[in-house]
Amino acid sequence: MAGHSHSANIAVRKGKQDAARAKLFSKLSRYIMIAAKNGGGDPDTNLRLRYAIDKARAVSMPKDNIERAVKKGTGDLEGENYEEITYEGYGPGGVAVLVETLTEKRTRTNGDVRLIFDKAGGNMGTPGCVGYLFERKGLFLIDAKKFPDEDAVMTAALEAEADDFNRVGDTYEVTCDPAKFPAVQAGLQTAGIVAAEAEVRNLAKTLVDVDVETGKKVVRLIDALEENDDVQNVYTNANITAEMADV
Repeated sequence: MAGHSHSANIAVRKGKQDAARAKLFSKLSRYIMIAAKNGGGDPDTNLRLRYAIDKARAVSMPKDNIERAVKKGTGDLEGENYEEITYEGYGPGGVAVLVETLTEKRTRTNGDVRLIFDKAGGNMGTPGCVGYLFERKGLFLIDAKKFPDEDAVMTAALEAEADDFNRVGDTYEVTCDPAKFPAVQAGLQTAGIVAAEAEVRNLAKTLVDVDVETGKKVVRLIDALEENDDVQNVYTNANITAEMADV
């Protein structure tokens, strides 16, 4: 990664998600619903649903909320009919931005996302314009201070069939094929290693350096997008530093 850290980019949105717990629960419910709808309601056979439920449990989402979302997805309970739409565009400085949404009204979401891009000094592009700059990966971020034996962490990760292991500052970054996410997670846990962050996401193939002012504008764009109820995840290839994130 040449010193670039995906963990810094993830930290940009972390505080806001924690502060807006009710909105986060609503977004996770949609995620569980669409996973159950597309792959069935059994997390043992539907890895995407298993991951969605694990993610909900990690932020202490109530069990009843999770079960209700699964039943809505499978049709056992009446619920909205959500569809997945990914938007691609350019942020300040021309950086790539990928926006994943779940919506029951495409026209509303199209307009909202386009307006947010415009107001932030970016522009929404056409499908495929930046998607090739990202790849879907399982990502584990591990605090090196809590697990100082780097060789042991790397060995556990690679034995669990992780693709790559890097240390950036005080963080180990482990990546894997999305299908192997549960296996890598289990392998780390068996070795007594608990990740501070573990998720399947779109990672930029190469991070692009931007100046501090541009970086702050990109962070404001990400924040504005994530404030939208239909937006599930926002990804950028801008290399966001702690100074940029403090906006």
